[in-house]
Amino acid sequence: MASSGSWFDSCSDIQGVLLDISGVLYDSGAEGGVAIPGSVEAVKKLKQSGLSVRFCTNETQCTRDHLVTKLCGLGFPVQREEVFAPAPAACIVLRDRNLRPHLLIHPDCRPEFEGVDCSSPNCVLIGDATDEFSYKNLNEAFRVLVGLQDPILISMGKGRYYKETDGLTLDVGVYMKALEYACDVEAEVVGKPAKAFFLAALQDMGVQPQHALMVGDDVMNDIGGAQSVGMRGLQVRTGKYRPEDEHHPSVHPDGFVDNLKQAVDLLLQHRGQ
Repeated sequence: MASSGSWFDSCSDIQGVLLDISGVLYDSGAEGGVAIPGSVEAVKKLKQSGLSVRFCTNETQCTRDHLVTKLCGLGFPVQREEVFAPAPAACIVLRDRNLRPHLLIHPDCRPEFEGVDCSSPNCVLIGDATDEFSYKNLNEAFRVLVGLQDPILISMGKGRYYKETDGLTLDVGVYMKALEYACDVEAEVVGKPAKAFFLAALQDMGVQPQHALMVGDDVMNDIGGAQSVGMRGLQVRTGKYRPEDEHHPSVHPDGFVDNLKQAVDLLLQHRGQ
């Protein structure tokens, strides 16, 4: 059942909803993932309600086009321009600052960086590289960083872990921390929970933070990140959710629900829809 149920009574001013993808819409896995029961219908109802909807993900194992194709294949009505992901945002950062990255990313994400100058790297950019996070590759990234006078480490997210169909899996933040420690540098995060990432999605919707709701499974990156810009955050008990999230020492979600279907049903019910 939903907790903090009275919170939904104050939802009449919500104009836009941001949805995390993995762990909220579907559980990922080797076979392409499976939609969480009720989530496809929930997204359809949400988009039919007249509320603005965007999908904010830290997915860096594939291109945005590939992700949209996968979501549509699972039945979700998602368009490319509705998805905010770290790779396109990182490309803007690289371009605006004339940075030439050494890339430690998943092979399927490399098409997002076509045309980016990677010669004579003056920074390191990492994403969820999965099996590419070998000792050899991490050591190569380390050597690039320590060889720079002013080392710059850019990380597409800072998650600790996420849920695959066969269990919890280490995320990019673990390797980001290793490079930070080894090189005595603080990474610049592109993606959740960076404030700029949430603000870009809100600007695209034309919605002020106080009128927006984030629905996610990650108490730190989804909920904490959203609340840091003045949004409200609702955590689902799917994906990477763990019971201790409900007693987190620093992040306190505005509410908890069992899944996205319950979140949407309660939100629309309290909006009189």
